[in-house]
Amino acid sequence: MSRDEEIETPVPAYIDPDDRIEPAEIAARYGRTRSRRVRGRVFAIGGTIAALVVAGTWVVWAGLDGDSATIQATDTGHEVIDDTAVTVDWNLSAPAGASVRCAIQAMNADFRTVGWKVVDVPPSDTAIRPLSDTVRTTELATTGLISSCWLT
Repeated sequence: MSRDEEIETPVPAYIDPDDRIEPAEIAARYGRTRSRRVRGRVFAIGGTIAALVVAGTWVVWAGLDGDSATIQATDTGHEVIDDTAVTVDWNLSAPAGASVRCAIQAMNADFRTVGWKVVDVPPSDTAIRPLSDTVRTTELATTGLISSCWLT
């Protein structure tokens, strides 16, 4: 086919004006109506408000809760007395006037617990205090340490 020869497409001889689609009908066909735009804005604003509420709640829960007391127990040494006992030396950092309970454990060479003792530490005016406790064991212990502490 040469350039001079063009393919002609049939053109309707008459276009009925009633067959024309109005812009509002096109918008409705493709979901671009005013009510959908308003509904989309409402969902966006509602989602933003919900996210702000969740973030604000988390900040209050995690960051502003200053009433929680911190307890820290640090092992400073141990002495194996014999096959049935080990002495554990440790420091306790707790709020002044708070009673604390701590669990002390003795472990063997295989890192198995061979002794366990829960110690009640009475309230004190000092925040940091050195302590020492003896734990009875079922076999020879190679170490003694603080497992955990909590307020009572």
